[in-house]
Amino acid sequence: MTLRWLVAAIVLVTIQTAYTPKNTNPDAVVGTWLNGTKRGHIQIYKQGNKYFGKLIWLKDPNDPATNKPKTDTKNPNPALRNRALMGLDVMKGFIYDGDNVWDEGKIYNPEDGKEYSCKMTLKNANTLDVRGFIGISLLGKTQTWTKVQ
Repeated sequence: MTLRWLVAAIVLVTIQTAYTPKNTNPDAVVGTWLNGTKRGHIQIYKQGNKYFGKLIWLKDPNDPATNKPKTDTKNPNPALRNRALMGLDVMKGFIYDGDNVWDEGKIYNPEDGKEYSCKMTLKNANTLDVRGFIGISLLGKTQTWTKVQ
């Protein structure tokens, strides 16, 4: 009898999960997020039908050597190395793909000066998986971001 109840419970949970409506709100990702390193806040916003992200807070906003605001010193383009990190668009061009996924975007990492293809997956209202990769998504790294209240 116990095994039957266990099987019935598993079947019921599986059916319920399969038919639970998924978030279909393309703007659910809009807001401010604490990045995976917990050293920055990214404000994700919508412009037209695409989504972008701007660096709006840094745990350590100033360069310790100069005590001036940090700049984009690792950028491969020498002409951009003096631009401030605060206010910098670090995410661009994301398109809502359905089922809580935003794809076809790019993310810029000022820590290494490189831009990566990127995909975002909203796990719940307060948790966002951000996957940066080169080429295919399998060759990448995921950070879990948390919503700033």
